[in-house]
Amino acid sequence: MNTTATAEAAAQAMRDTARDTAKEAREGVREVGRAASAASGDLQRDLQALRDDLGRLAEQVRGIVTDKGNAAWQRAKTSADGAVSNAQAKGQEAVAAMRDVSNHFADAVDESIKNRPYTTLALAAGLGFLFGATLRR
Repeated sequence: MNTTATAEAAAQAMRDTARDTAKEAREGVREVGRAASAASGDLQRDLQALRDDLGRLAEQVRGIVTDKGNAAWQRAKTSADGAVSNAQAKGQEAVAAMRDVSNHFADAVDESIKNRPYTTLALAAGLGFLFGATLRR
């Protein structure tokens, strides 16, 4: 009996060891589950923080691009306004110069008609003939 009792004691020890090992394995699985759950919560918070950070970054980039675009638009508008203003000033100067020339020309023709009417008439007829001949060709 001694052998049987020893065998039974060994079998009982093996069952106890197997039961303890299974119990420790279940506890380990539970701990892994709890750790995974906690890590999942941390991961969700980290992902949300990352999304928030990316949203703020996108808003900052949009603001920078908008500011740069507005500044470029203002520079272009200022340049265009300056060019239009210069063109207007040049046009006004040209009109004034043409007015002066036409006034001087009219005064010169009037004076020429008063002082030398036949010469002026002959000159006008000659110029008319030249323009007519030139335009026919």
